[in-house]
Amino acid sequence: MFLLPAVAYLLLFFGYPLVKNVMMGSQHYDAATFYTGAAPFVGLDNYARILTSDRFREVLLTTVLFTAGSLAGQFVLGLALALFFRRHFPLGRVLRSLLLLPWLLPLVASGTTWKWMLDTDTGVVNRVLRGLHLVSSGVPWLTGTSQALVSVILVNIWVGVPFNTTILYSGLKDIPAHLYEAAELDGAGALASFRHVTWPLLRPVTRVVLVLGAIYTLKVLDVILVVTDGGPAGATETLATRSYELSFRQFDFGQGAATGNLLIVVSLALALLHLRADRRARTTGGRIS
Repeated sequence: MFLLPAVAYLLLFFGYPLVKNVMMGSQHYDAATFYTGAAPFVGLDNYARILTSDRFREVLLTTVLFTAGSLAGQFVLGLALALFFRRHFPLGRVLRSLLLLPWLLPLVASGTTWKWMLDTDTGVVNRVLRGLHLVSSGVPWLTGTSQALVSVILVNIWVGVPFNTTILYSGLKDIPAHLYEAAELDGAGALASFRHVTWPLLRPVTRVVLVLGAIYTLKVLDVILVVTDGGPAGATETLATRSYELSFRQFDFGQGAATGNLLIVVSLALALLHLRADRRARTTGGRIS
């Protein structure tokens, strides 16, 4: 009886939408379906059309580049800041609190601000670069095909760094201090202590951060829509934005649901890999190298 409300909530708001999305992915479901109720079963035809379309390879490559670039930047900066905040210094807690602002702000507000800052003609970023004489003309951050992808990656890194820093900082706090004292007595410097003490014990937390970061990044939609709207010329279109485009602009809900299901499968695969690695680590037992 105590579990019943939670189970009912999960079935209603998670189970039903998931089952409905899977069903829509195997139907010819468009705007007319809402009036006629007819949604013919097409099997795997929606998936075949998506996988064989001319846009799929480009969208898949953009998704991989966006995810890999975001994860690398968020993790490296998050780990560096976590190590930095591990030291005790004045206003350390205040700075850690301020670091959470990008994570707490609405993504639409953050994306709109960055879009204004990266504007080719009036953006503050190009003004600073021209003022420092680093560029002679404005960099097309949002209108160049290669620059636009870099721009949305940088914005997503800015959004995700606080999450990485918070989780990694918590992991660093759980490492016993006497291990560093023992390493220091053995003559280990900062780099050796990080390699032989910090990194091995932080590895389980690292896996969690990377898996959650990958799952979150794969479904990023609002940042890209606000900053570039998937452009220019589809240069920043990912699987998430493609699913949105098919469903809510072309009103092909069947193909849109099928694209969303592909994202669910990839996210599920990442979660299963994490659980398998975590189970193996628990079985073998963590050891400091």
